[in-house]
Parts: sequence; C-alpha cells; structure tokens
Amino acid sequence: MTNEEQEFQTCEACGVSAEMGFIIKEGDDVAEVNVFANGKSALEAELNNYLALAKEVNANFTHEVTELSETSQELTARIQFECSAEKLIFELKSRSLAK
Repeated sequence: MTNEEQEFQTCEACGVSAEMGFIIKEGDDVAEVNVFANGKSALEAELNNYLALAKEVNANFTHEVTELSETSQELTARIQFECSAEKLIFELKSRSLAK
C-alpha cells in the first residue's frame, strides 16, 4: 500500500465525502452505554434491553458494569464485541432504545 495522498470523491446523492477508515476503526470494538433510571432494579431492567440487543448482533460479547447500590440512578456498561463493525451495528440499533 502506498502513502500517496488521495482525493476524496463527494457523494452525488448526499454531498458527503469520507473514507471508511474514519467510520470503522480497527480495534474500536467497545461500546459504552449509560443508562438512567430510578433504582437498581430499574437500571438492571434497562441494561437487559441493551444486552439482548448486543446478543442479536453477536452472542459472543463480553460486558462489565459499574457497581450499583439500591438508590443508584445511573449505570455505565462497557460492551466489547469481536470487531468494530459489530460495535457500529449495535450503536445504530441501540438508538431505538435511548429515550
């Protein structure tokens, strides 16, 4: 592969030019999810929606969640997929869950 500078072509339909490497980056396979609800059980219920969606994308994901107390109102989860494209698909699909 050469390091020659390439000129980006503008898309006639949308007026946008981009290189796929700017959208899907190698090694960018961890999605961070922030959930807001009142109480631990409500937070866990909302998180389960995201985990179910992640399973639809790829059942071989791992996740870690911040510590929760009974009065917690925010939960942060990091979901790691096998590749960057899966993370991107998850993020696009999860927009329907965000309220």
